[in-house]
Amino acid sequence: QVQLVESGGGRVQAGGSLRLSCTASGTFFSINVMGWYRQFPGKQRELVAEFTRWLYTNDIVYEDDVKGRFTISRDNAKNTVYMQKHSLKAEDTAVYYCGAEISVRWQQAKNYWGQGTQVTVSS
Repeated sequence: QVQLVESGGGRVQAGGSLRLSCTASGTFFSINVMGWYRQFPGKQRELVAEFTRWLYTNDIVYEDDVKGRFTISRDNAKNTVYMQKHSLKAEDTAVYYCGAEISVRWQQAKNYWGQGTQVTVSS
């Protein structure tokens, strides 16, 4: 069974930094897409940043508001994605989710989500 396990959320002051981690565990064929999403209260989940093709380091998409402040990275050998956040603003307060499209078998892809981690930025 595939699971995404997140860590690293918490409370930080505005202007501060935080690092999130997410590891895909279980038995699977390949990770196709993996990244970070967030959900504000009463809003739909939205993209923050993701590797659109997991095997290609440069295939990354960022939401406009986080460009230059957040950096997504990965450790392919550990099936882990990271999100380093700098210059945090109160408006970044949200629940952050790790998400991935993973093929359990050849050409059998499915979307998975982590449990979510709260990030609170105090001004």
